[in-house]
Amino acid sequence: MTTRPGLREEQSGFASGITDDEMFEMVNLATRRTGLAGTIHVSTRRASHGPRIKWFPGRPTADAPCLIVTLDTPPRAINHGLPDRVAREGEAVAMVWAERNREALLRFWTDGLSWDSDEVQAFIDGLAKLP
Repeated sequence: MTTRPGLREEQSGFASGITDDEMFEMVNLATRRTGLAGTIHVSTRRASHGPRIKWFPGRPTADAPCLIVTLDTPPRAINHGLPDRVAREGEAVAMVWAERNREALLRFWTDGLSWDSDEVQAFIDGLAKLP
């Protein structure tokens, strides 16, 4: 690993100070992959909250409003700053998509951190798309 100027070797991977040992996997899925307008964000376990996805009506950005859908049974939707109408529309489709893909999403949440790029691609390719 090469070290960027000003950073110790153990910090050199990322400007945020995340080291290789703290890497996580995440993916933003576009409409053509999900069948939903907007973007679905999925990630591996990386925080104190439980498994979930996020739905963004457009492209996700840092701290952008979104709809959080838990992978509980049944799933629960949490509006994180979206206008009520947009949140209701997103909830109607994001919860269906999350339920349809729940098993695969939970595998990614639990095990995805150790997956190589081929396994991540197989996960993405195996997700069900809404009609």
